[in-house]
Amino acid sequence: MDKKNKIMVAAFATVPLLMVLGNSMLIPEFPKIKSALNINQFQVGLFITLFSISAAIAIPILGYLSDNYGRKKVIIPSLVTYGLGGAISGFSAALLQENAYYLILFGRVVQGIGAAGTYPIVIALVGDIFQSNERSEALGIIEAANGLGKVLSPFLGAAVALIVWYAIFFSYAILTIPVTLGIYFLVKEPEDNTKDQKIKDYLTEIKEIFEKKGVSLAFSLLAGVTVLFLLFGILSYISDIFETEYNLVGLKKGAIIALPILLMSISSYLSGFYLKKKGKHFKKVMALGLFIDAISLAVLPFLDGLILYLVLIGLLGIGNGLVLPALNTLVTSAAESSQRGGITSIYGSVRFIGVALGPPTFSLLNRISSTVMFLTAAAIALTVSLLTYIFIKENVLVPDDIKKKDQDN
Repeated sequence: MDKKNKIMVAAFATVPLLMVLGNSMLIPEFPKIKSALNINQFQVGLFITLFSISAAIAIPILGYLSDNYGRKKVIIPSLVTYGLGGAISGFSAALLQENAYYLILFGRVVQGIGAAGTYPIVIALVGDIFQSNERSEALGIIEAANGLGKVLSPFLGAAVALIVWYAIFFSYAILTIPVTLGIYFLVKEPEDNTKDQKIKDYLTEIKEIFEKKGVSLAFSLLAGVTVLFLLFGILSYISDIFETEYNLVGLKKGAIIALPILLMSISSYLSGFYLKKKGKHFKKVMALGLFIDAISLAVLPFLDGLILYLVLIGLLGIGNGLVLPALNTLVTSAAESSQRGGITSIYGSVRFIGVALGPPTFSLLNRISSTVMFLTAAAIALTVSLLTYIFIKENVLVPDDIKKKDQDN
C-alpha cells in the first residue's frame, strides 16, 4: 500500500472511530443522565435504540444515493447531519434541563440518520478503491479503529462529563469537524463511480445479486448480526456486573470493559493483515472466530473470580476481531461498484440491528439466570459458526477473476 493510500485509509479510519462514540460514550454515563432528566432505565435506553433504529432504516436509502451520485456526496453531508444531531441534543439539554428529554431523543434520531451515511458508505468506498487483498488490510485497519473507539469511549465519556453531562452531545458536533475535513481533502473517489438509474432498476440489480449469491451473502450477514449482538449484549451485562459484584466504578470499570475491545482491535488488525497476504481462508477465519466466542461464552457461567472472567471476555474480543475483517471483505466483494453501496448498506443495517437487539435480549435472558443467558449466547455463536463454514462459498462472493486481477496488480 503506497503513501497516498495509507493517508486515505487513515482518513477513513476516523469515521468509524467517530461513529462508535455515538453510543459507547453515553452508556457509562446513563446513571448521571437518568438523574439529571429524572427518567428511568427504559427511557434512557431509548437514546441508543432510536439512534440505531433510525440508522438501520436510513442506511439502504443512502446506499442507493451513494451508488447513483457518489460516495463522498453522501458521506460528507451525513457527517454534518451527525454533528447537527449532537448539537440539537446538547443545546436542548443546556437550555431546557430536565424538560429536554424528547428534544434530546429527536437529536439522537437526527444523529442516527447521519450515522447511516458514514461507516457503511465508507466500507463501500474502500471496496471501490482497493482490490481484494489490499481491501482486507484496509478493512482490518478500519475495523481496528472501530474497536479503538470503543476502547477510548468510556474514558472520553467520563472525562467530558466532568464538565457537564450534556457536554458529551456537543463533543460529537466538535469531533465531526476534523473528520469531515479529512474525508473532503484527503480522500479521492474513483472517477465514474456513479450509475444514474431508476430505483426500480437498482432494486432489480440488488435482487439479482441475492439470487446469484444469496446463500453465501445471507449467512455472511447473519454472522455480522451475531457478532454485534454478542458484543453489545455482553458489554451491557458486564458494565453492570463489574459494578455490583466486583465494586469496579468510574475509570477503573472503563479500563476493565475496554480490555475485550482492545483485544478485538488488535485481532482485527492482525487478521486483516493475514487475509491480505493469503487472499483466502475468509470463511475459515470467520468460523474460527465465532467458535472461540462460543467456547468463551459456554465457560463464563462456571467461573468464579475476576481474573478468569477477564481472560474469557478477552477471548471473546479476539474471536470477534477475527470475524469482522474477513466478513467486511466478503460483503464488499459481493457486488460491483455500481451496487456495492446497496449491499454494504444492507450489511450496515443488520449490524445496527445486532447492536439494538443485544442489550435487551441479554437482559431478558439474565432475568431467567446468567447461566441461561451465557449458554444461549454460546449456542447461537456455535450454530452460526457451523452455518458459516458450511454455507458460505468464497468463490461466489470473491470471484476468481477478481482474485486473479489482484494478483496481477
